[in-house]
Amino acid sequence: MRLPPFNPYIAVVVGVISVSTSAVIVKLASGAPAAIIAQYRLLFAVLLMAPIVLFKYKHEFKYIKKKDWILSTFAGILLAFHFILWFESLNYTSVASSVVLVSLQPIFAFLGTYLFFKERFSPGAIISMVIALFGSIIISWGDFQISGLAFWGDMLALLGAVAVTGYFLMGQNVRKRLSLMTYTFVVYGISSLTLIIYNLILQNPFVGYPTDHWLLFLALAIFPTFLGHTLFNWAIKWLSTSTISMGIVFEPIGASILAYIILGEKITWEQWLGGTIVIFGLFLFILSTTKKSKVTISQKK
Repeated sequence: MRLPPFNPYIAVVVGVISVSTSAVIVKLASGAPAAIIAQYRLLFAVLLMAPIVLFKYKHEFKYIKKKDWILSTFAGILLAFHFILWFESLNYTSVASSVVLVSLQPIFAFLGTYLFFKERFSPGAIISMVIALFGSIIISWGDFQISGLAFWGDMLALLGAVAVTGYFLMGQNVRKRLSLMTYTFVVYGISSLTLIIYNLILQNPFVGYPTDHWLLFLALAIFPTFLGHTLFNWAIKWLSTSTISMGIVFEPIGASILAYIILGEKITWEQWLGGTIVIFGLFLFILSTTKKSKVTISQKK
């Protein structure tokens, strides 16, 4: 294998910093409805990808089977609702709580493979899941003591994690038959259309937002999407999946630091304790499941 053009570990660090900006950018754009923020993030991503896909990958579209279109459609719908739920959660709870809870997605994903594909867990995986879920309970209990709205935000973040798990499960087979770029373009396009319909139903305004909001929508498409998960997918050619996954676990830490610096959000002792336990549990979970399966890094956040 030829040497990488630059250090892949640096790519992972840049990727983690980039995805850590997502929740903070959403908070800064909170003057717009959550579904509008999600719509323009994905729509701008599709528009940025279109020239590359249509020039280099357009031949792949004729090989997409009917079953793949159906699965991609469901995946796109679930991705849309992941963003709606997660972005909406940031209107009620802190960046620290929301990002930590939505980061439980790997555990929901493996629970999904157990229910639908009968995959068995090692004792270590079960113990690590219990640890991570215990940490999430501490966070939610602490937020409930602050206000019912904060607790509601935590529940929306957890539902967002469930929705993105469905997105992964629906799309994992299609992803094996299509290039990353083509699959992502198709799913993002379907997800954008879903969000447009959703916003039409709710009569959310599509225009009339200040200039800084449009820049924030574009920033969401560029930083967490392309400089984030695209770099992860590039680095996976040179590094192990477990190394990439370990890096992504640091996203809640990066997001919390940025929220403190940019938004002035303070972290309660319950968030510190619960977040530390969740991250520790996720580390153990990744270590215990690395030998059993290979996780695909997807362009989610």
